[in-house]
Amino acid sequence: MHYLDIELEGINENGEKNNFKLSDFKGENVILYFYPEDDTPTCTLEAHKFRDALAKLNNFARVIGVSKNNSDEHIDFQTKHNLKFILLSDSENKLKNAFNEHKKHISDIERTTFILDKDGNVANVWEKVDVDGHVEEIIDYFSKR
Repeated sequence: MHYLDIELEGINENGEKNNFKLSDFKGENVILYFYPEDDTPTCTLEAHKFRDALAKLNNFARVIGVSKNNSDEHIDFQTKHNLKFILLSDSENKLKNAFNEHKKHISDIERTTFILDKDGNVANVWEKVDVDGHVEEIIDYFSKR
């Protein structure tokens, strides 16, 4: 199954549960960032960095976070940290496994960000993301296009 067709439960920008497919976002660039777990120190810091730059990022793409957490945990995480972007639940690793083919390294996806173009193709990948400066790298990537 192609990654665009994998359906996952998640929450929208308003904390409402919904099912999503990446094909729902065709016509938009997407910043798809995989992170290990809600409400852990580094994952929270990363979410805050996306939150704080969201107005600028939204000029380029839609931000979508993906972790193994379920939708109820995502709602708590989103509410607690005022996150206004989609969070998807990939508890069975369906999406993560589908994206492994786009990685240069053999290791499993940990903290990885993919840019999907308006046709849903992988346009760029950051592996083993260092949270400090990462959002700025994404803004720089889009600014140069």
